[in-house]
Amino acid sequence: MPKITKAVVAVAGTGTRFLPATKSMPKEMLPIVDKPIIHLVAEELVEAGITDIILVTNSDKKSLEDHFDHNRLLEHSLEKTGKIKYRDEISKIAEMCNYIFIRQKGPYGNGTPVLSAANIVGNDPFIYVWGDDLVKSKVSFTKQMINDYTKSGHLMIGVQEVPLEEVNKYGIVELKHGTMEIIDIIEKPPIHEAPSRLADFGRMILNKEIVDILKETPLGKSDELWIVDAIRTYVKRGGVFLAKQVEDGEWLTTGDPLNYLKAVIKYALEREDIAKELRQFIESVNLCNI
Repeated sequence: MPKITKAVVAVAGTGTRFLPATKSMPKEMLPIVDKPIIHLVAEELVEAGITDIILVTNSDKKSLEDHFDHNRLLEHSLEKTGKIKYRDEISKIAEMCNYIFIRQKGPYGNGTPVLSAANIVGNDPFIYVWGDDLVKSKVSFTKQMINDYTKSGHLMIGVQEVPLEEVNKYGIVELKHGTMEIIDIIEKPPIHEAPSRLADFGRMILNKEIVDILKETPLGKSDELWIVDAIRTYVKRGGVFLAKQVEDGEWLTTGDPLNYLKAVIKYALEREDIAKELRQFIESVNLCNI
């Protein structure tokens, strides 16, 4: 089984739902306490053994690119003032793995970043990630997926159960009875037509066959190029594509302000340095239990 060492990360979105905050800052750079969203995504990938992270960007993502580069002036300043811990921490970011930045080209849609990175991933299987999706788990979810792929050889996508009233916001998977094998994926189905409550999210293992199918896939819903349309074609042609649930953890979307704030609080409540006082604050303003 070919070893998975490459990840394609889609970060070309405009972050419309976070305006005006994202007018001059990429949505993926919004902080989860003291680390940007995209930083946590990269850490998950590196923990899984990914050595090359391909970030598919657009023209307003320079600060994202700078985040994964050395800042020699800052590192020198921290060293000079004796703040070695902070110097080492920010220096490590650039050394975690090899970062490749490419500009997105093609039609709007979550399938386009895959095509933009196709020449770099070549014939190898790879991880495809949405840059605003976090998976908070004891063991890197990407690592969980790669372990399963190594055993089964089957492509897969991350899924998590959502409330029935929210199924029309996501791609919902239909599974072969008694298995995690996908029969179909319905993008944002009406509530009464949803085949399950399992929503797909931005963690997938794909390969060149999916890329080739995507190249011939017409634009779908809302005139967008959808990765799930390529997956559906792959399944219809006899390919086995699995749904993978998170073990000992959960998917946290940060795609809108409410879910972003929920993610920040959940991460903060696991920080030994601030969790106690944060809980006291939550209780003092009579917020609901989290």
